[in-house]
Amino acid sequence: MAPEIAELAVRNPLFGVGMQELVVILVLVLILFGPRRLPEVGRAIGKAVRQLRRATQDFREAIEQEPPEEIRKEVEKKLSENISREEGEKDIESG
Repeated sequence: MAPEIAELAVRNPLFGVGMQELVVILVLVLILFGPRRLPEVGRAIGKAVRQLRRATQDFREAIEQEPPEEIRKEVEKKLSENISREEGEKDIESG
């Protein structure tokens, strides 16, 4: 599921916000905070966006990273046990 989310973010970086909506948002921010606080608000938004991008990149790397060897071996062992158990059950049913 994560690749689809990442693909959506790449194809539509503003998550469906068009130019008109963006202008409305900027006008509302200007009205709410005024021209004096606008640079401060811009810096805060920029910082939040950078942190979000960094967190997204860290999350993506963590998902794509290969699991540690001991965990991989444990999963393989459990899978092989389940497969052999299922094969044994099939032999009993057919025999």
